[in-house]
Amino acid sequence: MRRLLAETGLRRWFYFSVLAEELNFTRAADRLHIAQPSLSQQIRALERDLGVALLERSGPRFRLTAAGEAARTEADDLLERYERAVSRITAAGQGLSGELHLAYSHSAAADQGAGLVGAYRERYPDVRVSAEAGWTGRNVAGLRQGTLDLAFVRPPVDEPEVTVCPVGAEEILLALPREHPLARTRRRLRRDQIAGEPVILWPREHAEGYYDSVIWQFWPSGPPPVVREEPDDQQLLRAVAAGEGVAPVPEHRARELRSPGIVFRHLASPQPTVQLGLAYRTRDTNPVVLNFVALLRTG
Repeated sequence: MRRLLAETGLRRWFYFSVLAEELNFTRAADRLHIAQPSLSQQIRALERDLGVALLERSGPRFRLTAAGEAARTEADDLLERYERAVSRITAAGQGLSGELHLAYSHSAAADQGAGLVGAYRERYPDVRVSAEAGWTGRNVAGLRQGTLDLAFVRPPVDEPEVTVCPVGAEEILLALPREHPLARTRRRLRRDQIAGEPVILWPREHAEGYYDSVIWQFWPSGPPPVVREEPDDQQLLRAVAAGEGVAPVPEHRARELRSPGIVFRHLASPQPTVQLGLAYRTRDTNPVVLNFVALLRTG
């Protein structure tokens, strides 16, 4: 069948389909914008290739043979499948269809990144987006292993094969137990005021660059005494509310997880900040991925 299609070409099937609709060589040739003798030649060539007569010719008029009736049905189906295949291939090549696997960041607020994903879904409705959530370290590993196409991360990310585009930045606040002496002041806290305070943090392997950046921004004179590690912000803030120590928390997460046993305070200038980035494999040529990145960059 493939050899036959290669020999005859889809054009002959298209010509026959139009002729079968018109049942008139003159009208069919006019629709096809070709000369009538050329159309007759192409139909005879198709008959030779198939080894059967498609038309019963008697005088100036003709009708379809039984083989011609079957060929009309098959021609329509063949051309529809061809058009569908071209459409799907073109859509895939342009990133208009396909699949996209991405991961949100556990440490970012629920709405951060979600707006970008929503805009992408709206612009590319035929792309199937599957989403999960993970820490930066896990998300970067997913990119490296190929299980993820895109991931929201907390920069800096030290991975030579991964590119990170900035999505946004926010201030980091300090969470204190409500009964802590520093909770009574409404002024911005100086760094010397929190030096030596017991600190609760997440494991460094969650996001090594982010972890180191927080330490440097809050305690530039040296690492603080980390008395406890918690796997997520919820558990971290429970420990703060219990009076175990203080903890740095991104502002959006602080608002989401506000608790009656905790107060949040700003630090004096320079304000500590954290970025949210969108990470992808630097050499990725998947148009679905590149369209997402382009959407972010054009904003």
